[in-house]
Amino acid sequence: MNYLLGDLQGCCDALQRLLAEIDFSPSRDRLYVLGDLVNRGPASVETLETLAGLGASATCLLGNHDLHLLAVAAGVRPPHHSDTLGPLLASTRREHWLNWLRHQHLALFEHGWLMVHAGLPPQWDAAQTLAEASRIEAELQGPDLPALLQHMYGNEPSRWSDSLQGYERTRCAINALTRLRFCTPEGEMDFKAKDGADQAPPGTRPWFDIPTRRSADVRIAFGHWSTLGLLNRPALLGLDTGCVWGGSLTAARIDGEAREIIQVPCKAAQQPG
Repeated sequence: MNYLLGDLQGCCDALQRLLAEIDFSPSRDRLYVLGDLVNRGPASVETLETLAGLGASATCLLGNHDLHLLAVAAGVRPPHHSDTLGPLLASTRREHWLNWLRHQHLALFEHGWLMVHAGLPPQWDAAQTLAEASRIEAELQGPDLPALLQHMYGNEPSRWSDSLQGYERTRCAINALTRLRFCTPEGEMDFKAKDGADQAPPGTRPWFDIPTRRSADVRIAFGHWSTLGLLNRPALLGLDTGCVWGGSLTAARIDGEAREIIQVPCKAAQQPG
């Protein structure tokens, strides 16, 4: 069986209970985690240990919190006051885990689903999404990682263009893949609003409700948007249900057109910040 899993954010207890709930077997099943593996929750190290321990049966995407960890570890970004990354950064296996994270994905297409952490600008189709993600994955694994991490922060350019070059192109793509919630029909991305879909800033819509988006012909699964809650449409799965904020950890078992939603409650109950 194949399972898509929403944001973990260091909630290892919920992860363990969900794996038990679905009777996960590494020899039989595949798990796809849609990013934000670490931070804000109480057990980032244990979460990575559990995921890595599943070997090839677990495939992970990187979210904004995972990239933030890499930036803090590289000394190019200060920790946030609500970070819970201390034990991971102090771990004797720190470099092992940082290297492991660098080799995870920013987008995947498997079993008929395009998987990202946050979203896609309306100008991208599935092929361009995978191409931009692959390019950035290679940069994350390359020798210029500190420079990449230094330049990835900021909200500009806020609209994708194929003419973008260098760090502007990379920053815009990373922002779309790991931070996007709302944008205008023309693709101007808003990174300030974090409320639910019914609280869209004037002139914007949730990225997946832009009627002209070029990715409308593919099924997409994503996380990142805890205030959205579970989104379960024929061609869309939004699976961040706020585990770290005391909500649920959500997985979707996918099998062609069929799917089943599985949820376990989370006990982390952190306060947003």
